[in-house]
Amino acid sequence: MMTDHSTLFIGGEWVAPSSAQTITVISASTEEVIGSVPEAQEADVDAAVSAARSAFTDPDGWPTWSPEDRAAAMERFADALDKRIPEIARHISSQNGMPLTTSTQFEASFPALLLRYYAGVIREATFESEHPHLMGGRTVVRREPMGVVGAIVPWNFPQSLAAFKYAPALAAGCTLVIKPSPETVLDSIPLAEAVKEAGIPPGVINFVPGGREVGAYLVSHPGVDKISFTGSTAAGRIIGETCGRLLRPVTLELGGKSAAIILDDAELDLESMGQDLFQATMLNNGQTCFLGTRILAPENRYDEVVDMFEALAGSLKVGNALEESTQIGPMASSAQRERVEGYIAKGRSEGARLVTGGGRPADQDKGWFVEPTIFADVDNNHTIAQEEIFGPVLSLIRYTDEADAVRIANDSEFGLGGSVWTKDRERGLGVARRVQTGTIGINQYLPDPKAPFGGVKASGLGRELSPEALTHYQQYKSIFSA
Repeated sequence: MMTDHSTLFIGGEWVAPSSAQTITVISASTEEVIGSVPEAQEADVDAAVSAARSAFTDPDGWPTWSPEDRAAAMERFADALDKRIPEIARHISSQNGMPLTTSTQFEASFPALLLRYYAGVIREATFESEHPHLMGGRTVVRREPMGVVGAIVPWNFPQSLAAFKYAPALAAGCTLVIKPSPETVLDSIPLAEAVKEAGIPPGVINFVPGGREVGAYLVSHPGVDKISFTGSTAAGRIIGETCGRLLRPVTLELGGKSAAIILDDAELDLESMGQDLFQATMLNNGQTCFLGTRILAPENRYDEVVDMFEALAGSLKVGNALEESTQIGPMASSAQRERVEGYIAKGRSEGARLVTGGGRPADQDKGWFVEPTIFADVDNNHTIAQEEIFGPVLSLIRYTDEADAVRIANDSEFGLGGSVWTKDRERGLGVARRVQTGTIGINQYLPDPKAPFGGVKASGLGRELSPEALTHYQQYKSIFSA
């Protein structure tokens, strides 16, 4: 599958880029070139921001549409995306190594679900209210769209995480300039085609694929009113500093090093819990920010937990991301594989016990593969327990009692996800309430579009998903009258 595209989607049309520079896309599974797109330059960002600004300030533009009309357009957008699920899924899996079953079930399908959800939210929402002024007269409080949004999307879930941003932003009446990651740009082509097919007005959504320099230019652009970023904590700190200096609102969804707490009454049966455990700890080859990569196991059942995770890792089918049977695909890039292998070496050198994995699969002579890897006897102070690896590597840590488990879980600069595994849901809820994190699951981990998603501490600022996310793309105006 080769995809070459020579134009950028700006102002509702495919337009020639300002430069001949291109982004070449390599298959994570085969290391072969699978396509290219233009690499946006500063002039292209200028054009995209100008188009978004014009669409926002047009007297008959997107912000002036009634909630019902915006909702109907968003539903047409969802319908257009549904038609492209197989194409989008194959693009994603080819680029970043996500197993095709995962990209089809979650990544390529979730954006349409989110668009329909926010269409329903704005049909029921109240954007203006009135109440008596405490000092006499009346006060009208309005929720108005923020303006032009710069949305910067990572490579691990390029479609879902773009939708985390554009779905509530569109619902609020904002316009967007979206910067896809250079590792995953091919899937933005069918996304743009769906925008056009849905009849979204020109300039409401624009795409400028590029690297860090393009992202930095977009973040600081004077024509942008808000930034929404998903990516590393290091990059998030830089973006946050820039937005702070500019007094520009920003949403940051950053890294994680979540704990999966196995309580002493947990079933430990892969037949019943294996799929949920896999999704909570190794989804998308471990290239997922919220995964519970620190496994906290009770001292009196520690060996059982180690055996269970060794069996889980050994049962996983590693292979080409486009094969239906694959459960663990390759890393998204050679640089990412080197990063993961560096952490595996660090785990060994710091004294953790390698239970299984740790190398490259012997039956894969092409592609950026890493074996599912389990470390036991990990101290929570070890590097592999404190830093985000972003690969199929799990660290098993002992604890003595519930209080100790909660202490270890909270002994992290991050606080994004997590899970608690127990036969007693109420007991699990009690532990979950004590963990310092933005989200956490009981006997599974699956974000709910109706619930806020985001982190505490170094895992970010603000929330995505849920009706609350809509407010991050709105500003309040109070009108006082006699």
